Amino acid sequence: MQTIDLDPTLSQTLAAAREPGLTLVIGTKNVSSWSMRPWVALTAFGIPFTEVRVWLDRPDTADRIAQYSDSGRVPVLLAGDITIWDSLAICEYLAEQFPDKHLWPQDVAARALARSVCAEMHSSFASLRSTMSMDIRASLPGQGRTPATQADIGRISEIWEECLSRFGHNEFLFGDFSIADAFFAPVVTRFKTYGVALPPALSAYCARVRNHPAVARWIEEAHAEAGPAGTNADEK
Repeated sequence: MQTIDLDPTLSQTLAAAREPGLTLVIGTKNVSSWSMRPWVALTAFGIPFTEVRVWLDRPDTADRIAQYSDSGRVPVLLAGDITIWDSLAICEYLAEQFPDKHLWPQDVAARALARSVCAEMHSSFASLRSTMSMDIRASLPGQGRTPATQADIGRISEIWEECLSRFGHNEFLFGDFSIADAFFAPVVTRFKTYGVALPPALSAYCARVRNHPAVARWIEEAHAEAGPAGTNADEK
């Protein structure tokens, strides 16, 4: 995988998009949870891609992102003349393009549940996102524990317990690492940042996710991250 720390000009990006292969446009790794999901999926399954990182919360951030997608958001996947600007849509596209890599579980029932929990992760848990935003480098134990956020933590725990008990076999949510684990990886980092106590089986699952090579690499690069001219790249 080629990494581009500072996003190139629009002409360079459009030229790259016309070349074979995939380009993933992401935000700052310390805080961009939506960018983390498809990046981890691509990396975990050994799918070659070029990374373009746009620094978030800068005066020119909106203009930079607009060069890649009219949505004004990251992540964005460029695949030839195709532009995909939603994390779940990106992962579905990858699963279609690389069926031999089995990004979704192969079992029909497991696959249906995996898609369901990813869709719930995609559309729910507003309180968790608001009060416990992703900040990999921070340590904020006990912060952000509103009743609504605690309810979100409880629901996520229920999801993990069901998936692990039915299909996980003491490994990942559906046995082998899948899109579902990539989708919950940012939550795993949040639980560490905010010191969320979990039952032993769920704590062990979080440790396995953090130690997965793709997730560990993202976390390592988030810790090493520095913005343009050596500035801190945190979103907050």
